[in-house]
Amino acid sequence: VQLQASGGGSVQAGGSLRLSCLASGRTSGINKMAWFRRAPGKEREFVAAIRWGTGSTDYVNSVKGRFTISRDSAKNTVYLQMNNLKPDDTAVYYCAADPTEYLLRGSYVYWGQGTLVTVSS
Repeated sequence: VQLQASGGGSVQAGGSLRLSCLASGRTSGINKMAWFRRAPGKEREFVAAIRWGTGSTDYVNSVKGRFTISRDSAKNTVYLQMNNLKPDDTAVYYCAADPTEYLLRGSYVYWGQGTLVTVSS
């Protein structure tokens, strides 16, 4: 499985961005996908995840109500709609996928390259 993330950029606080992650290869083996982020000088952090079959989701508290994760099964793509962005959201965002459907905040086998999101005040 290969993952290609896109959609990062620079916005002002309060703005919006939509990240996309296209999965290719043996995508039939994917049962959950997620977004993580790593801010400058910080460890990687879970942001949001979705089960491919049921569509159930999970979010880190800091993004609840502002970010929405969704998937398009026909396009093998997962999205992260980010609204009301804050400077603290500045980070490199990574998409990830895994064959298991358990523990949305758990481990992920497949990782894409990061896409940089910069939010200015």
